[in-house]
Amino acid sequence: MDTFSSSSSSSSKNWKYDVYLSFRGEDTRKTFTDHLYFALIDAEVNVFIEDQLIRGESLDIPLTRAIEESKIAVIVFSRRYAESSWCLDELVKIMECGRTLGQVVFPIFFDVDPSDVRNQTGIFAEAFLKHEQRLHDDKEKLQLWRNTLTEAANLAGGLVRDPHGYDGQFIRKIVTEIIRVLDRSPCLEVAANLVGIDSRVQEISNYLDVGGSNDVRIIGIWGMGGVGKTTLAKAIFNKYQYMFEGKSFLQNMTEGELVKLQEQLLFDILKPANRKVSSVDQGIKEIEKRLGNRRVLVILDGIDLVKQLEALAIKRDSFGAGSRIVITTRDEHLLKILGVDTIYKLPEMNIEEGVQLLSWHAFGKNHPDEGYFELARKVADYCGGLPLALEVLGSHLFGKSISEWKSALEKLKSHPHWEILKRLKISFDELDDLQKAIFLDISCFFTGMNEDYVMTILDGCDLYPQVGIRVLQERGLVTANDDFTLMMHDLLRDMGREIVRLESHDPGKCSRLWHHDDAIHVLRNNSGTEAVQGLTLDLQESDKASFSTEAFRNMQSLRLLKLNYVKLTGSYNNLSNELRWLCWHGFPLKVIPKDFDHPNIVAIDLSYSKLIRVWEDSDVWLEKLKFLNLSHSHCLTRSPDFSKIPNLERLILEDCKNLLAIPALPTNLEILEADECIALERMPNFSEMSRMRELHLNHSPKLSEILGLDKALNSMTRIHMEGCTNLTASFKEAILQGWSASGNGGLFLPGNEIPSWLTPIDPQGEIVVPQCFGCDIKALTLCIIYSSDDSQSGGSLFIRVANCTQNTEFLISPMRATVITSHENYLWLGHFSNSKLSVKGGDKINVGAHFVGPGTIDDIQLRVKKIGINLEKEKLINEYSSERKEDDADLLASAFNERWDKMND
Repeated sequence: MDTFSSSSSSSSKNWKYDVYLSFRGEDTRKTFTDHLYFALIDAEVNVFIEDQLIRGESLDIPLTRAIEESKIAVIVFSRRYAESSWCLDELVKIMECGRTLGQVVFPIFFDVDPSDVRNQTGIFAEAFLKHEQRLHDDKEKLQLWRNTLTEAANLAGGLVRDPHGYDGQFIRKIVTEIIRVLDRSPCLEVAANLVGIDSRVQEISNYLDVGGSNDVRIIGIWGMGGVGKTTLAKAIFNKYQYMFEGKSFLQNMTEGELVKLQEQLLFDILKPANRKVSSVDQGIKEIEKRLGNRRVLVILDGIDLVKQLEALAIKRDSFGAGSRIVITTRDEHLLKILGVDTIYKLPEMNIEEGVQLLSWHAFGKNHPDEGYFELARKVADYCGGLPLALEVLGSHLFGKSISEWKSALEKLKSHPHWEILKRLKISFDELDDLQKAIFLDISCFFTGMNEDYVMTILDGCDLYPQVGIRVLQERGLVTANDDFTLMMHDLLRDMGREIVRLESHDPGKCSRLWHHDDAIHVLRNNSGTEAVQGLTLDLQESDKASFSTEAFRNMQSLRLLKLNYVKLTGSYNNLSNELRWLCWHGFPLKVIPKDFDHPNIVAIDLSYSKLIRVWEDSDVWLEKLKFLNLSHSHCLTRSPDFSKIPNLERLILEDCKNLLAIPALPTNLEILEADECIALERMPNFSEMSRMRELHLNHSPKLSEILGLDKALNSMTRIHMEGCTNLTASFKEAILQGWSASGNGGLFLPGNEIPSWLTPIDPQGEIVVPQCFGCDIKALTLCIIYSSDDSQSGGSLFIRVANCTQNTEFLISPMRATVITSHENYLWLGHFSNSKLSVKGGDKINVGAHFVGPGTIDDIQLRVKKIGINLEKEKLINEYSSERKEDDADLLASAFNERWDKMND
């Protein structure tokens, strides 16, 4: 609606009333105007209405003052409006106030044509005939009335009632427009200096589409505690509340007060028409019955239970068309259960926003004082974009000197601010005991580690991590990067560690020892107790610190042990039989001793060890061991005796430069990583390796073949043998022809020619499928030859195959590709199913591939040189795709297309 009448004084004037309602009482007082009045009252609009139907000869002083003190004047032009000289005099005063005071004048045409009002024709002409007979001596007043009616009817934005429409809809439109013009201050209190909120409100607004689609939309706002969900929800409410028939903002919800929540929702929207609720079931029925035809805005802040959603009847058919429901929560799973239209993950602030918000609280302005800028950036970086922490620390540092800021920063490194942690701990308190244990383990030991690796360890601890980690992720307490690395906000990590620290003043009685000084104290004083479940100690090799294994004798609950370049003396029998994870980088012994007998251990990481061989002759039997990492053990010449670890699933021997042979492998093995084993000459027979998925043998130049590998290909998804320059031609031919990996993997070999059974095409080229194939195509085989101008180059290989005829495409996930020697050619071969492309005879296929480096496309030196393709009628593809990769398909496609477009530009 355009401005009805404006003046610069309008925005600055203090109005007593929102609306002055002008009408012809005998026409509409008990019908339309009455309904409009109460609709405005329900919308919390302050309305002045004159109830006296018998009026005097002229406007009295109170009415004149009421007109002057109203921001908006609503004029209901009805059929008999012009018959009243009182109404016409009132109109003259209203239009005068519009011109001089900046009052907004809003004409409504109720059962009259605007042109009759404008030109005084039709029924308005009849009224003026009577006025002319009565006031034939006062032509000046008659002309003033005519001019005023014309002026009012010409105002932009007037609303005309459809005689065949519904008054309820017409009144709703009037109220919405009046509310928009009022542009009143927010009714929910928010901070005076919001930072970054406008962009986030705009993003949510795109999903809400208020005033657009007429469907009922439910939007979820999800994020960790303290990230600003409530502030964002209030800003959304303040922006849109007046565009709905009713609105309600519910917060501080608890399970025990469900009936009160129901009553509050009904009261907020129905006002005096609400009913008391006697039970949750009755409340649900009341909400569905009373709100089912109302267009409402409902915001539920801090939902944490499904029962709350059920009690408030949060579903689409409980509210009228055009309604919008916004839910904030720390639990993404709740939103998935509800089936919301959109889940908006509220991002943390960037560093610039963080400095600005911190400055408002620390300096009372949007930037730091002179000399404080670098300190402010360090504090903002510590807060990790968390508004809660920025506000708390900003207020704490207000008025403090630079030296006090530096001292506070130093203290935060070891003792996080308790007010922040107390607020964050709410999310932790809502977890069950197993989930709490997983959270504390991750915060103390596993941040930055591979998710599958951590799950293997925690599963061995009987913590059911498949469920627990998913819950932590859904509640924003833990995240997983694109490479499935578990990450945790620094403040959440600190909160977990502080919870452990506060378990006891004696470190030896705490469940987890993660602090360097505490761990040394316990080991030197043999003060560890049965309470200790995990310990980590990182020492530089130059420290040459040594501890006795006697220090572990009383730690009989020890599950997790991480030592970096630590030396232990004494019997390894002192280590707990509960040990599930041993990570000991720089293991100092040449062989694992006989008394290392820990039957429950599931993961051992002895990277950078001094091992020459792994097991000393003993009866040690590690049946539960699934993960063994001996990478960078440069003295290792023999692989382990795998008869002692029959259930091993992942073996890492990367950069074991003196390893000559791997004579045997456990048949349960799924992943072997042995890149950079430059002395490796002999591998075992792979005929029985039916569970092997990944084989990494990059840069093993002495290796000539792997017997039986062609028989194990059906289970495999990736083979990396770049730099294996001594492979025999017959071995390479057998592997290329037998390869049957899925679209999420591939075979990497040295090579400069497309295999003879594939058809060469130009890079970025297009081919037409021969008609003879019909609809029989089962899969596509693709081969790419690439090289680099630089040695030791690497990048991610992206491949896209598009069916231009059917408008379908298949994207192969980015795969790490490396180059060992400059100008050396490498070959990638992969297969993927035709189920997504739907290729048939006559279709046009476009094939493209390129490499992406860590920065822009220009940063990467890898180049595609040749492409070959083959269409398979009979080949059956073993589709291998983890669930989480499927979930990321849309994101991958978006990123891939963006990169692709940049390259083609």
